[in-house]
Amino acid sequence: MVTLVRAPNPSAMTLSGTNSYLIDCGNGDAIVVDPGPAISTHVDAIVAAARERGLTIRAIALTHGHADHAPAARLLAAATGAPVYAHPRSNVERDADLPLEGALRIGNVALQTIDAPGHTFDHVVFYLPQERALFTGDVILGEGTVAIAPPGGAMRPYQRTLQRLAAEFGDARTIYGGHGPAVTDARAKIAEYVAHRRMREEQILDALREAPATIPDLVKRIYSPERQVLWPAMARQVLAHLIALEEEGRVTATPLDRAMTAEEIAILNPRIEEILRPDEAAVVIAELGTEMRLDTLHRYELTRE
Repeated sequence: MVTLVRAPNPSAMTLSGTNSYLIDCGNGDAIVVDPGPAISTHVDAIVAAARERGLTIRAIALTHGHADHAPAARLLAAATGAPVYAHPRSNVERDADLPLEGALRIGNVALQTIDAPGHTFDHVVFYLPQERALFTGDVILGEGTVAIAPPGGAMRPYQRTLQRLAAEFGDARTIYGGHGPAVTDARAKIAEYVAHRRMREEQILDALREAPATIPDLVKRIYSPERQVLWPAMARQVLAHLIALEEEGRVTATPLDRAMTAEEIAILNPRIEEILRPDEAAVVIAELGTEMRLDTLHRYELTRE
């Protein structure tokens, strides 16, 4: 009932490529979830997969508007005549809003649509009851973890999304993520993601219990020096946790009256556009929120436990 068509856009952020899903809705109808980047050969592959299965694509549904998931929607719509559905808060051009907390009904399928903020604020997760399958976009991946970075993402909404999936979809069997392989033990994967975020936050708090620290200090304490290439990504995850802790009154931030070192600048404000192709850079910048420059260095310290 579900066919994977993987986009040819592998990278550090997209893993082996963006996953597009063709869902057989019965009676020859189909839904495509996340048509992916605007690569014509990928759109052709989706159309061919539908044709091979005797399906007509009746709807195109987006989990969110990032550049590796949504831009092919218009190309696929032009090729098939299918309308594009996206979150009501999305900036993506679309024909209709997704029915949040309702169902997108095509053929014999009622694809449940769950508002799922955190990775972005225009994110949804879909649930296909017949398959007991969740289509999680970039909320949960088939391998690794996801980037939660301001200004487009926020940690506490993301954690609440994970907790909701755990509470309401305990009977889910399969997770079809936006990247990576299918997950065949949905309950265990959701629990793993919940635990991972708790663990990272506790590491930040443990470091601050030892001494006040800047984000670059925390990144170097918590993450392996062998993975320095990932430090800018880790810095934005730490920032998301610190913003949540500061809003809760558990941490205070004090701006430091000094210029940042070259290493601090490289960690906090990486020049993504100078080291990647424009299409790859657009994905990374959106994922890490590096369009928001961090020009002032702050020292963080605990206010209460």
